[in-house]
Amino acid sequence: MNKKDHLLNFLTFATQQPQGFVYRGSPASALAPGTNKQTSPDHKKKQLESLFMPCVHCTACPLATQGRNQVVFGHGNSNTQLMFVGEGPGRDEDEQGLPFVGRAGQLLTKIIEAMKLTREDVYISNVVKCRPPGNRTPLPHESDTCKKLLLFKEIEIIQPKIICTLGATAVQALLGDEVKITHARGTFHLYNTIPVMPTYHPAYLLRNPDAKRFVWEDMKKVMERLKELGA
Repeated sequence: MNKKDHLLNFLTFATQQPQGFVYRGSPASALAPGTNKQTSPDHKKKQLESLFMPCVHCTACPLATQGRNQVVFGHGNSNTQLMFVGEGPGRDEDEQGLPFVGRAGQLLTKIIEAMKLTREDVYISNVVKCRPPGNRTPLPHESDTCKKLLLFKEIEIIQPKIICTLGATAVQALLGDEVKITHARGTFHLYNTIPVMPTYHPAYLLRNPDAKRFVWEDMKKVMERLKELGA
């Protein structure tokens, strides 16, 4: 069979296949249409693993020697459209090795579920990955070190459609030290080209339940923007 006949046979075979068929010999055989190796979920997951692995015993800032049990990395859907960024791990997070699993985390889970999502649909991280002693606010050089080492790179890998910052430390980490949460919340800002919605931290809501209505207003804006973006 000459090359022309072989090509005609293949084209006939291909036109008989169901819509979405990908020829196994194609370089894109393992990827859906419109994706590539750099943006596939598996590739993003591997990138995050490669980012975190050298930092398991991180000593880049003083938090490493101030009583942490373990480094608490971001967790969730690496191919998400929505990323939450908080301040840092607390006692429960430090024990379990996962972000937002204590009382504040349980409230965040309820907020996510009220948005008709699950924790498996989103990605949750913090500015600093080690628990500050006594759950104090991270110091500026601690936040600066960790966000440059990990957080900024997490965002670059995940490429979310929207970031929701939880509390003052998170909003200042992405938008600048001069930004105040009370003035910034409820309005979209930009981190590079990514829309950022600042809102109150769930721990603040536990102390100030009346503020829950403000957070829900913010989340409705997030849901509407995701809808507009086709997410």
